[in-house]
Amino acid sequence: MTATVLPTAPTAHRPAHRDPNVLRWLAAYASSMVGDSVYYLALSWAAVRAGSPAQAGAVMSASALPRAVLMLFGGVVADRLGPRRVVIGSDAVRCAAVLAVAALLFLTSPGLWPLALLALVFGTVDAVFMPAVGALPARVTTHDQLARVQGMRGLAIRLSYVVGAPLGGLGVAVGGAAGAFGLAGLLIAVSVPLLISVRVRDLPTEGRAAVPTPWQDLRAGLTHVRRHRVLAPLMWAIALGDLGFVGPLNVGLTLLADRRGWGAAGLGWVLAGFGVGAGCAALLLTVRGRLPRAGLVTGCTALAGAVAIGALAFVPGLVGAVGVALLVGLFAGLSGALCQALLQTHADPACLGRVTAVSGLVSLGLAPLTMPLSAAAADAFGLGPVYVVSAAVCGLGGVVALVAPGLRRAELPR
Repeated sequence: MTATVLPTAPTAHRPAHRDPNVLRWLAAYASSMVGDSVYYLALSWAAVRAGSPAQAGAVMSASALPRAVLMLFGGVVADRLGPRRVVIGSDAVRCAAVLAVAALLFLTSPGLWPLALLALVFGTVDAVFMPAVGALPARVTTHDQLARVQGMRGLAIRLSYVVGAPLGGLGVAVGGAAGAFGLAGLLIAVSVPLLISVRVRDLPTEGRAAVPTPWQDLRAGLTHVRRHRVLAPLMWAIALGDLGFVGPLNVGLTLLADRRGWGAAGLGWVLAGFGVGAGCAALLLTVRGRLPRAGLVTGCTALAGAVAIGALAFVPGLVGAVGVALLVGLFAGLSGALCQALLQTHADPACLGRVTAVSGLVSLGLAPLTMPLSAAAADAFGLGPVYVVSAAVCGLGGVVALVAPGLRRAELPR
């Protein structure tokens, strides 16, 4: 599926949260993310019902490999074809795949193979979808509104977490796995006409001759990142932050709740505290639109978030843990959103898909690998040392942001 790029730029001097064009994009993004949440719940439910726990785990992780292997070339595709065209095509493919599996489950009981195939399709499509999603905000608004758009995007992500799980549970309760997959497909489908109606602007570097081969295109993008005074340290800061964050805030929290006797309800409260903090950070950027000295604030909030992550393992009571998790969400959410805003405003627009793919490769491809390592280390050494090491890794990301002059002095456009 293709989409025509309109030359008309987004409305000038209009805040992003009042721009109908941005709001259409945000509605499409939110609908797609809620559909993703419903899809993952339906996939987990169907896999557990159709096979053993080990088989279900294999199905759930089947999308990780193609996503990690193909992510960088997904950035090349997004830059060559345009991010909106790629997102529309990706959502159309994902919708068709989910609805096909829903129909198959409704008519027969085919076992695990269609679920594994669906997960592989999602992983492959995600490899091009995610870089394009990251590159699209720069096409629908002006540079001075990108921080606000990142805040709005953060609020949409929080909404998808809050709404998606109950909707998925309702879909399973009413129509089983087939019903939940059907609901996920419909939610993803809603994003397609909304995206078609979104106006995107031509970038200043569009129209240049493309690099002859995808490999050379990829190398050009990686060289752009490596030689850039802001992007090079920013990628290290993002990578270290994600590598230290994923383990403690996923498997680590589950183990912590189990060993402290908080149970599933206590775990839910801690996660809710994190979600509230991240939502507050997103709301702050949405309202303010810009924070001065963005590079310096990124480093300071990353360090503060690292301290809060380390403190989680040493807070004895549930109420204290919820409060600390709120601080983790606030600081990590703010530093993460500022990182993405700096990435989008300092990258060459022609390379934005590839730049987004580099950051996404660490966040979505490498960082999840730390979860089994964190669990094994917790069994061997205890949760305290694991949280301290993870906090140190996150803190190194903040240190990189503060000691690299280009990143520390980086500003967001006015």
